Amino acid sequence: MAGWLVLVNSLVLLLFGSDVVLVGANRPPAPVNVSVMHLRADSATVTWEVPEGDVIIGFSISQQRQEGHTQRFIREVNTTSRACVLWDLDEETDYIIQVQSIGLYGESQASKKVHFRTLKKSDRVPSNSSNQDDPTVQGLDRSRHLQTGEMIIIVVVLLMWAAVIALFCRQYDIIKDNDSSNSKEKAKPSSEHSTPEHHSGGLLRSKFHPSVPSINIIDV
Repeated sequence: MAGWLVLVNSLVLLLFGSDVVLVGANRPPAPVNVSVMHLRADSATVTWEVPEGDVIIGFSISQQRQEGHTQRFIREVNTTSRACVLWDLDEETDYIIQVQSIGLYGESQASKKVHFRTLKKSDRVPSNSSNQDDPTVQGLDRSRHLQTGEMIIIVVVLLMWAAVIALFCRQYDIIKDNDSSNSKEKAKPSSEHSTPEHHSGGLLRSKFHPSVPSINIIDV
């Protein structure tokens, strides 16, 4: 009986051990080249790289103050992004972050710890070309370009409508002038062919008078 129990326990351990080995082998590798850029008083951008050949469906970031034990976890799936913006940070504070990749069979090991310190609120962010890589800056630039393009299109459409209206008004004036000139020309012949009047105010009589028949009276 004891032999059977030992055999069953060994089989169970073998099955569960093989599942653990398979799951561990299918997990993605840990992210590499984790870095923090675009530091500000209340935000920072975390970037990382993932080794090729593994299916990655998301990421997980653990954020912790260096002097405290409070941790914050950011988890996002169904994405291929390799960057994340950390918001609501405290100024002049030291933080520690670690990144994990999420695969089809679980999460990877945590990456190496990365330390960074936020800036003061009075410190100005340098306006250099490196800020163009920030997702937030790229979004603002795209929205500005879209607004400028929309304004140009609106101005062009308004100018076209103004040109069409001006052309229509000009054609209307030309047609109106032609109608008035035609009406004046039609009025002239009727006045020329009207019956002339005599100087005394009466109508001129005909020069030819009808002959009056003569009557002869014979005395008997």
